[in-house]
Amino acid sequence: QVQLVESGGGLVQPGGSLRLSCAASGSIFSIYAMGWYRQAPGKQRELVAGITNGGSTNYADSVKGRFTISRDNAKNTVYLQMNSLKPEDTAVYYCNARRSLPAHEYIYWGQGTQVTVSS
Repeated sequence: QVQLVESGGGLVQPGGSLRLSCAASGSIFSIYAMGWYRQAPGKQRELVAGITNGGSTNYADSVKGRFTISRDNAKNTVYLQMNSLKPEDTAVYYCNARRSLPAHEYIYWGQGTQVTVSS
């Protein structure tokens, strides 16, 4: 099992920056792929950024060049650095841990942290 706790959300002005953190416990962190998802009111939950256990990253087109995902396996933590924030980035951001096996996929979610971009 994996328990995930997000932090770092809040209110920020357009053009500002935030860094989200997701602390994991309960299992071996390094074997999981990690991701950040977000869900805005009336919208589907979408993948924002992902990072594999090997360090490969991918990003939604809407955040490329502005957001950076990273992980520190020694600290069991994944980060999302968000720069040049836009009002459209307003959403609840969720941390995700995933381990894919041939017959099973194990997925865990954090409780979410609110990010509001507004002047």
